Amino acid sequence: MGAPQRAVSRPMDSTDAVLVALRRIIRATDIYSQKLRKTVGLTTPQLLVLRAVAQKDDVTLGRVARDLSLSQATVTTLVDRLESGGFVTRERSDEDRRRVFVRLTPSGREVLSLAPDLLQDRFVRRFERLDEWERSMITAALQRTAALMDAADLDAAPVLLTGDVVPGATPD
Repeated sequence: MGAPQRAVSRPMDSTDAVLVALRRIIRATDIYSQKLRKTVGLTTPQLLVLRAVAQKDDVTLGRVARDLSLSQATVTTLVDRLESGGFVTRERSDEDRRRVFVRLTPSGREVLSLAPDLLQDRFVRRFERLDEWERSMITAALQRTAALMDAADLDAAPVLLTGDVVPGATPD
């Protein structure tokens, strides 16, 4: 047996650079999700629902779903888990028994106060500071990238996380 062969390094071409950038985005999202779970024991979608509930008094599941661009079934599943964890409660309206309001519990308020900024919040703050031409270029490049990956028509909420945001598909 001879000496181990060393990989010959080659300059990174534009295809490699794009794949590396995509992988970094995915890894950053994964790392943030792990940090969030360790810090407050919630997933990104659960934290988003808690924040949406905290922003309005007497908020319904339907309103939370619309505000977050998620399906009502997804929000219902997330609220089920948050309710079982003691972070929210559901209460029927006295005026219209068909309406169910979601409200934060003291535990829900506490976990919100301990939660770090969402990854997408940091991104949005930085993105909005860019010149309009640069935001347009980034948007066009990412939309084209999604099309190249046959993902242009996939339903997606404006939430940075890995995996699907659908009932049963994430370990919420």
